Amino acid sequence: MTADPQHLLAALRARRSLGPRGLADPAPPPEVLQQAAELALRAPDHLALRPVRFVHVGRDERTALGELFARVALDQGRDAEGVAIARERALTGPTLLAVVARIRDDVPDVPPHEQWLTVGAAVMNLLHALHLQGYGAKVLGGSPARHEIVRRAFCHAGEQLACWVIAGTAAGDPLPPATERPPRDLLTDWTPPAD
Repeated sequence: MTADPQHLLAALRARRSLGPRGLADPAPPPEVLQQAAELALRAPDHLALRPVRFVHVGRDERTALGELFARVALDQGRDAEGVAIARERALTGPTLLAVVARIRDDVPDVPPHEQWLTVGAAVMNLLHALHLQGYGAKVLGGSPARHEIVRRAFCHAGEQLACWVIAGTAAGDPLPPATERPPRDLLTDWTPPAD
C-alpha cells in the first residue's frame, strides 16, 4: 500500500532539529539506524562515489570519545573548566553518529562542491528517515570534528569528519509547528538576460 503523499509531506514539514535537551531515551535501535543509513544512500550521487559514511559511537565508547574531546580542548589552550565541558559533550544525546566524508579531487566530472552536496543530502535523508520512524535528531559541528586528534580516530586516509548527528526520542511536550513563512525569493522563475 502506498502512503498518502500529503500525509508524508505533512510529516516532513513537522521535522525540527532537537538538541540535547530535547532528546531522551529510548535511542533509535540498530535496525532503525541501519534503515536510516540505507535511505541516506538515496541522495543524488553523480558517478556513485558514495562520499559519505556513518560511524555509530556506542554508549560504552562515549568516555573514550570524551577523552579525545578533552585532548582537543587542552591542545586549544582551554582551562580546566573548558576541558571538562568538552569531555561532557561526548555524552550528548542518546545516540551519536559521526558523519565521515571522502571528498575526492581526482574526479573531473564531479567537483568537490558536488560531492559535498551529496554528503549534505545524505545527512538530510538520514534525518528524515529518523523523523519518519518517530525519532528526533540534530546535526552538530564544532572544532573537535575538525581537529586532527578526532579525525584520526574516525577517518581512513582521504576522509574527514564532517559533523555529528545526535538522535533520540523527543522529550517533553512536542514542539509547536514551525510558523515562519518562506522568503519570497525561495522559488522564482528565470528570465533570460537581454542581449
